[in-house]
Amino acid sequence: MRRIVHFFQAVLPVAAAAGFLTSCQSKAKSPAAGGFPTPVVSVMETHRETVPIYSEFAAQTYARDMVEVRGRVDGYIEKRLFQIGSDVKAGQPLYVLDLRPYQADVQKARGDLGQAEANREYAKKQVGLVQAEADLAQAQANLSKAQQDVDRLQPLVKEDAAAQQDLDNANSSLNANKAAVHAREAAVEQARLSTRSQIDTAEGQVDSTKALLRTAELNLEYANITAPISGRVGDSLIQVGGLVTKTSPNPLTTIVPLDPIWVRFKVSESDYLDYVKRNNTNEPMHQVLELLLANNSIFPYKGRLENTVNQVDQKTGTLELQATFPNPQHVLLPGQFGRVRLQATIRQDVILIPQRSIQELQGQQSVLTVDQDDKVLARIVVTGERVGDRSVVLEGLKPGDRVIVEGLQKVRPGMLVKVTAYKHPPPPAQPASGGGRQ
Repeated sequence: MRRIVHFFQAVLPVAAAAGFLTSCQSKAKSPAAGGFPTPVVSVMETHRETVPIYSEFAAQTYARDMVEVRGRVDGYIEKRLFQIGSDVKAGQPLYVLDLRPYQADVQKARGDLGQAEANREYAKKQVGLVQAEADLAQAQANLSKAQQDVDRLQPLVKEDAAAQQDLDNANSSLNANKAAVHAREAAVEQARLSTRSQIDTAEGQVDSTKALLRTAELNLEYANITAPISGRVGDSLIQVGGLVTKTSPNPLTTIVPLDPIWVRFKVSESDYLDYVKRNNTNEPMHQVLELLLANNSIFPYKGRLENTVNQVDQKTGTLELQATFPNPQHVLLPGQFGRVRLQATIRQDVILIPQRSIQELQGQQSVLTVDQDDKVLARIVVTGERVGDRSVVLEGLKPGDRVIVEGLQKVRPGMLVKVTAYKHPPPPAQPASGGGRQ
C-alpha cells in the first residue's frame, strides 16, 4: 500500500507538468484575440507622380458641308449611275435625263449662230458703201470734165473764138456736176453709217446667238447630273422614269463629305474660361483631341479644334466647339454620338491612389493605412480629379504611406494585419480621364 502511495506521489507532478506544457502549446496555436486569424490586406505605397488630366464631353458627328443634289433642268430620268450609300467623287455622273430635247436645242442654236455669222460677214463686205463710193467717184470725174470745159471755153469766148452759149452750157453742166458730187458724198456718208449699223447689228446677233448656244449646251450638260462634291451619297428620292423639275422642293439625293468628319460638343462657360486662363491665350483650345465612340473604343485618328460659335447659349450656359477628325476609311458617319477627350491640365508631383481604396461616408472621404507596426489607421483625405481608375489626393497622404486597397471589409482601425503588396492592373490602352463631363 505504501508503495502505491509513493508511486502516485512520483507520477502526479510529472502529469501536472505535462498538462501545463500541453496547455501552453494549445494557447500558442490558438487564434488571435477574439478567436479570428490575423487578416491579410493588400497595400500600395504612395509616391508622387506627374500626370496629365483629361476632360470628356458628350459629342456628336455631323456633316458640315452636306449638299443636296437637285435638277437644274426639267426632264425624265433615263439612268441612275450610282449605288445608294456608296462613295462618289466630285464630277462623277449620278443621273442621266432624256437628252434629246436639249441636243435639238444645241443643234438649232448652232445653226442660228452660223446664219448670224454669215450676216455679219456680208455686212463687213460693205457692198452698199462700195457702190456709193463708186457713184461718188463717177460724179467727181464728171465734175472734173465740166470744169475743164469751162476753163477751155472762157479764153475762147473772150477772143470770140467760141460762142457765149457754149460757155453758158458748160457753166450749167459744171454746177450740175458739183451738185451731183455733193449728193454722192452724202450718199457715201449715209452708206457708211448704214454699213456700220448693219455690222453692229450682225455682231450683236452673233453674240446673242452664241449666248443661246451656250445656254443650250449648259442645259445639255445639266441633263447629265453629276456629284458637286466628293462624299457618301444617300438614297435616291426619284427613281428611273420619274420627272425631275428644277423647281421641285425635294432634292434627288444628298451627298455628305466624310473625310474629314466634323464633331461638335459643348463645354461650360467656366471650363472654357479656365482653359483660356491656364493657357494664357484668347484663342480656342488648339490642341489634339481624341474621340471615344459609342462602344467605348478610341477612334484611331486624332482630331483638332477648328472653331467655336460666337456666343454662349444663354439657356444652358455652354459654348459649342467644333472639331475635325481624319476619316479616311469613312468609319464615322454624321449623327453618331461619342465623347471628345481633351487635355485640361497637367498635375505636377501629386499622389494617386486606386478609387476602390477610398471610402465615403456623409460626404467625407477616408482611406485605411498601415503603419510601421502593421496597425490599421484611418486617414481623412481630400481628392481631386480622377485619372482612369485612380484619384488624385490633394490632402491627407504623403509619399511612403501604405494604403489598403484590398481587404478593406476585413479590417478596422486599430487592428493588426498581415501586409502583402498590391499589384495594380495594367493601364488601359487610352489616356487617363479626369472629371469627365457628360
